[in-house]
Amino acid sequence: MSFTIRILLPPGRTFVYIALMSNMQPVRVMGLAPGSLEISPLVMEALTKADLVVGGKRLLAACPDNLLSETAEKLPIAGPLQPVIDAIREAAENGRNVVVLADGDPLFFGIGRRLGEELGRENLLVEPNTSTMQLAAARLGLPWQEMDFVSLHGRDDFSPLYAALVRADLIAVFTDTINTPAEVARALLERGADCFSMTVLENIGTPEEVIRPLALPETWGMDFAPLNLVILERQYPPEIDLTLGIPDHYYLHQKDLITKLPVRAAGLAHLNVLPDSTIWDLGAGCGSVSIEASHLARRGRVFAVERNKTRAAMIRENIRRTGAWLVDTVLGSMPDCLTDLPEPDRIFIGGGLGGPSNQDTSLLSISCERLKPRGRIVAHCILLDTLHAAKDHFKSLGWFFGVTQLQASTTNALAGDLRFKAQNPVFILWAEKP
Repeated sequence: MSFTIRILLPPGRTFVYIALMSNMQPVRVMGLAPGSLEISPLVMEALTKADLVVGGKRLLAACPDNLLSETAEKLPIAGPLQPVIDAIREAAENGRNVVVLADGDPLFFGIGRRLGEELGRENLLVEPNTSTMQLAAARLGLPWQEMDFVSLHGRDDFSPLYAALVRADLIAVFTDTINTPAEVARALLERGADCFSMTVLENIGTPEEVIRPLALPETWGMDFAPLNLVILERQYPPEIDLTLGIPDHYYLHQKDLITKLPVRAAGLAHLNVLPDSTIWDLGAGCGSVSIEASHLARRGRVFAVERNKTRAAMIRENIRRTGAWLVDTVLGSMPDCLTDLPEPDRIFIGGGLGGPSNQDTSLLSISCERLKPRGRIVAHCILLDTLHAAKDHFKSLGWFFGVTQLQASTTNALAGDLRFKAQNPVFILWAEKP
C-alpha cells in the first residue's frame, strides 16, 4: 500500500510530497463451505503456503494438518477478537503468510468486515464461498434480494430485529446460544407480532440438516442445534399502515388524551428525528408520537413512557395495530423509571410538566441532563405557567431554544354543510443541547 502526504510550505515555496510504503503481506480471508466446511482446492493451496492459520475452533479442526508446513501455526478465535487481530497484523507486517478461515462468505456477517476496518481493505484478499443465507433461500425456494438480515450474535437487545419487522416481509435472523429461535419467538409474541411465521434451519449443509416450520408458541421450551438460522415471513400486513399523519380516530385512546394530528406533525418536525435516533416519549398517552417517530427512526430505538396502566395497554395495542414493533412501552412513574433507559438523542414531553400533580417534578432537569450533546428536546405546553417554567429552565442552561404557537381548526358536519371547529392552542417549545 502507498499513500501520499501533502505539506503546504510558506508562500514562494513548492509543495513537498512524501510517499510512504507499507510492507504488510496481504491477509487471505477464505470461506469454507457452510455446514460441511468442505475445503476447496483454492483454500488447500493457500493453506500449504500459510505461516499462520486463524479461525474458530470448528474451522481449524476442519483443516487437515497434513496440508500445513511444519512451521505453520494455528491461532484459534476463542475470546476477544482484538488480540487475534493484533497477532494477524504483526505476522503480516513481518512478511508472514496469514490465512483466516471463515464460514461461507467472510463479508456477510463474518470476520471480513472487522479485518477490513482494522487492517485496511487494501490489505485483504477475500475468497468467498456460498453463504449460509444462499443455502437457506435455496432450501425454501425463496428469492432473497429484498430480504432483511439481522444478527443477534452477542446482543443484549432485540432492537435490530424489531426494526426489521417494521420494514420487511422476509427476515433472516442469525442467532447465538443465548438469543435462540425460542427467544426470537418470545420477543415477537411479547410485541404482538404474531403476523410472522417462523422456519428454523438447523445444521444446514450437513447430513444432519433439519428444516422445521414452526408456529411461534410451539418453540417454548424447544432445543435447537447450535448451528441454526431463523427465517421469518410476514403472513398478513398490519391493520393500519405505519406512516406520518395517521388519523386520530385510528388510534385507541382514552377520552381526549391524544396529541392531535396537526400538533403531532409539528412536534415531530421540531424534534428532527434521524434514522438512528434514540427517542424518549415522556407521558406518551396512547403512543401516537412514539409510533410515528418510529417510522422516522428506522434504525434507532423509541421508548413510550406512561405511568397509567390503561393507557400503557392502549399503547401496546396501537403498536400491534400499526406494526410499530420498534416502540418499547415503559410503564412507570417518571423520573424514576428513566434510570435504566439508554441515553436519548431526542426527547418529546407531551405530558408530565404541567398541572398541580407535577409542580415539584424534576422531570425536565433530569431529561436535560440525560440528553446527549447536540440532542433536541420538544415539549408541548398548554398552560402558560408550564411554558414559562420550561423556557426559564432552558435559558438558565444557556441552550438555544424557541417557541411555536399552533392553533388548528378542523371541519365537522353541521346543518348539511361543514364548519371549522377550533382545537386548543398549544405552545411547542424546543431546545438544543450544546
